[in-house]
Amino acid sequence: MKKITFLFSALLFGGGVFAQDVLESSGIPIEGKTEVLTATRFKITTPVAIVVDENSKEIKKESKDREKRVPQKFVFSSEDGIQYGEDPAVRQTTMGTRQAAATITNWAGLPGNSDPLDPTGAPGLTKYVQAVNATPFRVYDKATGTASFSGNVGTITGSAADGDPIVLYDKYADRWFIAQLGGNNDIAIAVSKTNDPAGQYYSWQFTASTFPDYIKFSIWENGYYMTSNGTAFIYCFERDAMLAGNSAARAIVKTFTEPTGAGAGFWLPLPADADGVLPPSGSRCPMFGYTDNGWGGSNVDAVKVWSMGVTWGTTPAATITLDATLPTAAFDASYNSQWNDITQPGSQKLDGLGGVCMYRSQWRKWTTYNSVVLNWAVKISSTQRSIRWCELRQNQSTGVWSLYQEGTYAPDATNRWCGSIAMDDNGSIALCYAKASSTLSASLAYTGRIASDPLGTMSLTETVVTTGSGSITSSNRFGDYSHTAIDPVDQLTFWHTGMYATNNTSGTRIYSFKIPAPSVGIEKAENQPDLKAYQSENVINVKAKNLPYNEEYVVDLFDINGKQISGKKMNAALNSIDTTIDVTGLSKGTYLVRIGNVKFQRVVKVIVN
Repeated sequence: MKKITFLFSALLFGGGVFAQDVLESSGIPIEGKTEVLTATRFKITTPVAIVVDENSKEIKKESKDREKRVPQKFVFSSEDGIQYGEDPAVRQTTMGTRQAAATITNWAGLPGNSDPLDPTGAPGLTKYVQAVNATPFRVYDKATGTASFSGNVGTITGSAADGDPIVLYDKYADRWFIAQLGGNNDIAIAVSKTNDPAGQYYSWQFTASTFPDYIKFSIWENGYYMTSNGTAFIYCFERDAMLAGNSAARAIVKTFTEPTGAGAGFWLPLPADADGVLPPSGSRCPMFGYTDNGWGGSNVDAVKVWSMGVTWGTTPAATITLDATLPTAAFDASYNSQWNDITQPGSQKLDGLGGVCMYRSQWRKWTTYNSVVLNWAVKISSTQRSIRWCELRQNQSTGVWSLYQEGTYAPDATNRWCGSIAMDDNGSIALCYAKASSTLSASLAYTGRIASDPLGTMSLTETVVTTGSGSITSSNRFGDYSHTAIDPVDQLTFWHTGMYATNNTSGTRIYSFKIPAPSVGIEKAENQPDLKAYQSENVINVKAKNLPYNEEYVVDLFDINGKQISGKKMNAALNSIDTTIDVTGLSKGTYLVRIGNVKFQRVVKVIVN
């Protein structure tokens, strides 16, 4: 492992793209029980407006889910050798110098009456929806931050509000997806009947065989996928049937116990969540999790990639395969067995959220490869936690995954944790997180990188969005996950919601920002690439300007389910492309037009009448 680590480091900081050995051959079947579930309840619900007390000082009650989380066991530590510690060669120890653009929006999010608050949220075309534990949700105007509706997740899902909410915007269908734990072993899911997040919802309740702790969802072409803590349960909910409001919508669930020796504790893989265009019909949904050689046995410091294939039909079926084990530079993902990891002002420490990759694992299809960005908590020293992040790429021709770049963001001695990472249509990456120290209350900040920057580095100067105040003392719980999403309108604006300390309690914040375009280096709206597509008679007119590279691009047309209808290659002239796509005989409906190459892309919707 030591030799591999040094080789990776040399390649990484030489500025080149590198590949590494895949320790296990792809497509290894993972055995597990398969079960098809039907809903135990179906309703059509309408959210009920409630009053949320923004100034409540009521002591928050700790979520009961902690009792379901057994700390991982680490057989080895850095005292047993440097291979069990955090490789300093991939650690970024200085702040980036590229000036970040100022936040576009920044407003106070919902309070709640639970520790942790677990904020989640997503932007739609004109609205932003946020939910927190115990479990209010709110609809905001994206431009102003004005709240247009306040409700409760339980009234949407029609079930008990047990927490762990997830909010997603299904941009491909222009619908809202909201899920939460429904009490006992129940999973409550709601899909909006229209694009109005304050309107009616189709809602289902499914009963799992065991308590589905720490649920994480994603949008894929043939389903809404879900993972949960413990012995891995991978769920796929029947997306097409849910969008149609079918009361008989099904779920298929398959179990597996990989990786062996996952510390025998808190662990789950994250399902790929599609941005940009959907994957082609029939694509297997990838799942991502890390392994730590500190667990002992045959484990190495690596990212593992599984995938789940689902067919619906009369008799649904599912398979899970192990597709890759991608060794990384050495890291130490151990954490305190009592979850006391992060120093803040005062004596109470906070949960460092070790054990899992943090939400989301964002998947994006480019012209020749697919990309995924991940992040998780690592131990720098006995007094510092920070974030390891990486970008994986999958060759579309061979299906082979590789580690494209990785880094640990630790530009000073401050703790950084509770990360959420995403990539825009320029290939730029944003990393949002919380930060704290003995003199800094839990605060919210972000950094990022432009695709052309040296690999493994976050080049943007850190932006502190909101500085915390006081200490969180009601418990050590901290926002089990934060949530970064991409604006569906421009595929460039990052939206984040996270938890921080405010006046000796906890609060949430919602903010948005862009990363400077690679061609101009500063954020100027008039210099941003622009793509427009519209129908006239039997053609779609495609007009792109301000393209960052005056070179060859592909112009593709996809249906709303990710199937490619047509494609062609064109060279930009004066950083512009003006062309048409013949749609003679094409069915009416919504389609996606993409222009791009391996370094840049834009995707827009177009209606064919």
